[in-house]
Amino acid sequence: MTDQKTHRYIDPERAQFDAFKDLPRDHPIEMLNLVRFREHAAYPDDHALADKGLSGAEAYANYGRESGPVVARLGGSILWRGKFQTTLIGPADEVWDACFIARYPDAKAFLAMVTDPDYKKAVIHRQAAVLTSRLIRTSPAKGGATFG
Repeated sequence: MTDQKTHRYIDPERAQFDAFKDLPRDHPIEMLNLVRFREHAAYPDDHALADKGLSGAEAYANYGRESGPVVARLGGSILWRGKFQTTLIGPADEVWDACFIARYPDAKAFLAMVTDPDYKKAVIHRQAAVLTSRLIRTSPAKGGATFG
């Protein structure tokens, strides 16, 4: 369980976003997403869903429905999705409700997504849904029989 002392990571900090933008933009990227939902969605008071009693999972489903067409339009897709079971190495209190890897044709597509007007409308659901998350940019690499 995540306690009150745990830092909440929902949106990127400015320095992190700047570091992302400083990396090369002309090759495919894969974004590892680890997401922990709030028990109850926390929409702004003036949002139409603020008083509907949605769970974090329901709010995140809204985010997926509304952001999915934007991701697809920009050439992105979900490469892999898995169900969290346990942490073997790492903080025992990091439990994830959603684990997936999103692939984008390049970083330009990701940046286009986060500035897209339809995505900006959808992201409110993510912000309402997420207790904490990790979003890690990687570059594709070939698989193989060894770890190295």
